Amino acid sequence: MNGLGEIASGGQDVHVTHLLPHPVIGGSFDSPVTPGVGWPDDPYVAGARPAMTPADVCEQAAGGLESIDAGVSVCRACPRLVTWREKVAVAKRAGFSDQPYWGRPVAGWGSEQPRVLIVGLAPAAHGGNRTGRIFTGDRSGDWLFASLHRVGLASLPTSDHAGDGQRLIDTRMVAAVRCAPPDNKPTTLERDTCAPWLNAEVALVVPYLKVVVALGSYAWDASIRSFRAANVEVPRPKPVFGHGASALLTAPGGREIVLLGSYHPSQQNTFTGRLTEAMLDDVLGRAARAGWPDTR
Repeated sequence: MNGLGEIASGGQDVHVTHLLPHPVIGGSFDSPVTPGVGWPDDPYVAGARPAMTPADVCEQAAGGLESIDAGVSVCRACPRLVTWREKVAVAKRAGFSDQPYWGRPVAGWGSEQPRVLIVGLAPAAHGGNRTGRIFTGDRSGDWLFASLHRVGLASLPTSDHAGDGQRLIDTRMVAAVRCAPPDNKPTTLERDTCAPWLNAEVALVVPYLKVVVALGSYAWDASIRSFRAANVEVPRPKPVFGHGASALLTAPGGREIVLLGSYHPSQQNTFTGRLTEAMLDDVLGRAARAGWPDTR
């Protein structure tokens, strides 16, 4: 293991597979990907120290967005999640066996001054955990990015891999939990350990936000907790999640931010018809119009 790999793992060995080419840029990458070796959009910066405890996360979440993203990308504060994400990166799914897997936490992505913030649950084991970009490379991402493109919040209708040219338009995308969890179910301790990353990120983008879209009830609750932590007033009793649900949050100074709820674009929802393209377009279209009220 080279020096950067040792930094990323907190001095512990990470079991890696043989080197494989990145699907977009080629080259040779191990799985999990060693920080700083050229993976597209890797937010790691030299000297970023891996958080090993909840206290470390709190300490490292105190900087700007670049510092937060770098810290997220090498975080090792949740042992179960670290083990799982790296196990998946080594074992791989058969259809992706020719690709390197990111296998690290997935940082927020998009504009640093967003009008629209999209909040999800966590990276998918063979989606963001493989590609290194949230909601990229799986069926949920296919649905989400196609809708974002249709309503004018993404430059391309697909998001296959970091480095594919996709760009969010005055929009940022984050996850409540930054590592892929087994069965998509982080524990309460893992949620709370990871929360300072989201809290800090939300606090930094609040001055620019006009609308927040929570994908699923988990993201809805996480969003409310993070906005309250950022001194944004949330109505009481707590707004109830539902598809198309909305609430007005009040930022310091009295400026309003719209919170919108959407069913998560998971296969459980899209395959059963619980969430349709029209339903997703409706919520994201409302977000686009709220983000640019004078032009859309």
